[in-house]
Amino acid sequence: MDKRPNVMIILCDDMGYSDLGCFGGEIDTPHLDKLAADGIRCTQFYSSPRCAPSRASMLTGLHPHQAGIGILTYDDGPDGYPGNLGRNTVTMAEVLRKEGYRTYLSGKWHLAKDTAHENDTWPLHRGFDRFYGTLAGSGSFYMPHTLMRGNENVEHETLEEGFYYTDAITEHAISCIRDHLQQCTEQPFFQYVAYTAPHWPLQAPEEEIERYRGRFDQGWDQLREERLTRMTEMGILSPTWTPAERDSGTPSWEEVDHKAWRQRCMEVYAAQITRMDRGIGDILAALREAGQLDNTLILFLSDNGGCAEHIHPHPEPGVPLIPRATTRENKPVLLGNHPDVMPGKADTFQTYNYWAYLSNTPFRLYKSWVHEGGIATPLIAHWPGRLGRPGSIRHTPGQLTDLMPTVLEAAGAAYPSRYEGVEVLPLEGRSLMPVFTNDLDLDDLDDLDLPRHLFWEHQGNAAVRSGHLKLVRDYPGEWELYDLQKDRTESCNLAERYPETVAALSSEYEKWAARCRVIPREQILNIPGRVLRQSPYFGWMI
Repeated sequence: MDKRPNVMIILCDDMGYSDLGCFGGEIDTPHLDKLAADGIRCTQFYSSPRCAPSRASMLTGLHPHQAGIGILTYDDGPDGYPGNLGRNTVTMAEVLRKEGYRTYLSGKWHLAKDTAHENDTWPLHRGFDRFYGTLAGSGSFYMPHTLMRGNENVEHETLEEGFYYTDAITEHAISCIRDHLQQCTEQPFFQYVAYTAPHWPLQAPEEEIERYRGRFDQGWDQLREERLTRMTEMGILSPTWTPAERDSGTPSWEEVDHKAWRQRCMEVYAAQITRMDRGIGDILAALREAGQLDNTLILFLSDNGGCAEHIHPHPEPGVPLIPRATTRENKPVLLGNHPDVMPGKADTFQTYNYWAYLSNTPFRLYKSWVHEGGIATPLIAHWPGRLGRPGSIRHTPGQLTDLMPTVLEAAGAAYPSRYEGVEVLPLEGRSLMPVFTNDLDLDDLDDLDLPRHLFWEHQGNAAVRSGHLKLVRDYPGEWELYDLQKDRTESCNLAERYPETVAALSSEYEKWAARCRVIPREQILNIPGRVLRQSPYFGWMI
């Protein structure tokens, strides 16, 4: 019998750095907390600042622009921005399937520009044996559009009473495990579980929301202070770091209006996470019942930081701005953050907005930015007997490009130079297995061949981290420089004090950007014939 481990990656959507209980949050996540207690937590792991680029990078071991997803799944320009997963890339599923693994995907794909016509960027064409989920990036939890079973659209299944997308993702993942252990006992499996929770819209079963009634009444300022205390006591944060102040667009809780509505927003958001956690518990139970939990490397993370986006109510009520803009009872969906409409039900479509300030404690900014609030993600790794002391914390920096080499090392698999006759780009990351198996303190980050350079770019927002130093810019602003060992909350800009360091790191960034097909923001805006796309949610998107 094949002794190689199974591999499971569980990815959630738009969840902030500190929302989980095991990272200091108030949200009930007992199953993920137990996974962390029996495994390890990585405090300095990074995603990309947005969902589609993160998925492309994680699955290929490349930077998003190299994989073809420079911004989102739209055609946003020439090389590096077609909005499709490139053919000169190879996915984790493709590599592992060639090595004898069965491969399963439950949940969100978001790596194909064309979601209406079967093409070679759909999951079954990129290495997965089974797929149930959505091709699109977001949508209703009660009636998600682009819902697929394999290559067949099955949106009609959402009309069944009791359908809730988070639960459906869980149920398919469990069925894959059980079917595999009945039909493919001689093979290991790779399972990618891609929840859309807690991405907007704020929708959750009422009984799940009720458990949080009153939990967030103190508001984001007070709760953030309480999180900071817990995170420091846990050893996730250094007590010497100064928490980031509110950005200019986030009001204090005292001055904000519509408090009851805002409290409800956070209650629904928390309910979405708890429902996902319960599903993860059911998946872990299925592994345990099959005797496979100890033989499975499990990685859990979020695809970017908390999302502060605001959905503006449309001035023309009744205009359908979202796919399938009715409920299964044929009621119209009211799009937008209406303070007189409590979120949670299928006929609402809202965001939690300013609460992202709490979700991203203690960092600055949010999804779409490359300051820490946009790219810092909690990473939990679980593999009994293989990852060192249970419950320990790792502070070594890593990013999504590292997951492919980590998984391949665990599986004993080799990354190819060619796949199906096409030359593929070489890996950008490195295996985290040495990090997983060695306990490091916050003062030990120069071990394990550090420093190295980590890079990000999204819509002109850019950053490079070298060891403890991070150069970052909020486009079209100037470069900022921070010493993350002393100031990971990016509170003390050192750029004017150390212009030589700014010049050196910006030069490294420019070399990386040229090599990895990053197109300068100004150039994208000036592409001849380019048309601005108007988003029904957030105004002009470029």
